Amino acid sequence: MTTFSYTAHALATGDGRSGRVRSDDGLIELDLGIPEGLGGAGGHVSNPEQLFAAGYSACFLSALTSVARAQRVKLSDARVEARVTIAGGSAGFDLSVELVVTAPGVPPETGEALLEAAHRKCPYSKAVTGNIPVKLTLSPGS
Repeated sequence: MTTFSYTAHALATGDGRSGRVRSDDGLIELDLGIPEGLGGAGGHVSNPEQLFAAGYSACFLSALTSVARAQRVKLSDARVEARVTIAGGSAGFDLSVELVVTAPGVPPETGEALLEAAHRKCPYSKAVTGNIPVKLTLSPGS
């Protein structure tokens, strides 16, 4: 059995949400800011929710591709949009996620089964299960 490991490194500086983030290899180097929806100025800056959405959507698509291949289902032009919502109230802030999957040419029943299997396999899904709500949606365009 082959084992492997990878550790990503990123450093946040400044005031967290109003600072910068940079990966150790320099491939990611972004200014961060508070989105308008949270009372910030918005503009040409990123935020932690966008970064989480980017990572989750890519990881979920990889898991989806893997389970489709194992089940001998042909995926062509599949895509995953992660919608990460942060909402606050008197108890603080909470996250929720909706993963919208488009899988052209895949029958709805097969697509739903693939989504559930990918959700069980995806490391991001495993990390958040029981901690934040995740809604899986098969896009009607699939």
